[in-house]
Amino acid sequence: MSMMRKWTIGVIGAGSIARVHAQVAGQLPNATFAGCCDGGSGRAKAICGEFGGRAYADYDAMMADASIDVVMIAAPSGRHMEPAVAAAKAGKHVLCEKPLEITTDRIDAMIAAHDKAGTYLGGIFQNRFTDGVRHLRKAIAQGRFGRISYAGVYVPWWRPQSYYDGTWRGTWALDGGGALMNQAIHMVDMLCDLMGPVVEVKALADTLGHTIEAEDTAAAVVRFENDAVGLIYGTTASWPGRPRRFEITGTQGTAIYTDDRLTVWEFAEPQPDDEAIVKGMQTSHRTGGAADPKDISSEYHRRNLAAFLEAIEQNKPFELDGREARKSVELILKIYADAHIGKA
Repeated sequence: MSMMRKWTIGVIGAGSIARVHAQVAGQLPNATFAGCCDGGSGRAKAICGEFGGRAYADYDAMMADASIDVVMIAAPSGRHMEPAVAAAKAGKHVLCEKPLEITTDRIDAMIAAHDKAGTYLGGIFQNRFTDGVRHLRKAIAQGRFGRISYAGVYVPWWRPQSYYDGTWRGTWALDGGGALMNQAIHMVDMLCDLMGPVVEVKALADTLGHTIEAEDTAAAVVRFENDAVGLIYGTTASWPGRPRRFEITGTQGTAIYTDDRLTVWEFAEPQPDDEAIVKGMQTSHRTGGAADPKDISSEYHRRNLAAFLEAIEQNKPFELDGREARKSVELILKIYADAHIGKA
């Protein structure tokens, strides 16, 4: 009987989300957390003190470590490309936090590097691995909504000014934007995943509740390739912060997904397991980061990592590869361009 391979994982970054990645790497039977780096702030040592592993001086030192198989990137958004490309050159797979990068050119450079190296590049959009999204994806594939007429996402979150002060957050250079690129991008990715390509965008964006470079409030009307219309709304200026929401409706059904729960699940032609699906989705107690960015569950990050490692092990495509993770950034940049903000 062959022994299960243990994938050795290094994490670039040492903030709150890097801590989550260190935690989930140690929870999987086929993975182990090897250490992290953060550019010398001392937080890497704290994470390694909690979860084991080595605090690397920088990501070059991590790349030089032949024992590292997979690199998880949780650095500021505009600093993802360089370590991702370095990892490809070192023959290491990369699973990268959202957004994959802040421009499509930088994302394309990451994709090209991993294509050339024959290594995997994947994104972290943990919502895709929730039970609710899986039920939605299946219902859409089965045509249960009939002709879909509308789908929209709503992220009415709150962040105090202190969240932005003295950091890279809300800057064009490192955050690539504000409420859309940082907070609402998970729901934008969900929209791209479930509804397909967007062919038309009309948008407004502004900074209404904070002193930052980028937007803290944005709204867009979109048209999908399938002719359905949609809305995208994201803000960090909505006190005290309310749950994010996805809505979809058509000629035969309507569903609303609030945080990680299906709160509406109604169809013209019910199926026997519909009641069980809704009852099974009533157990989420977290706000999903509506007011506190640390108030998230690690379960779906664990599923995201597990699916990535499974794809590598089985030499099969990863459902959230670099090209798939690129789509939400491309759409957000189109929104910025139509709203005449940022560097678009």
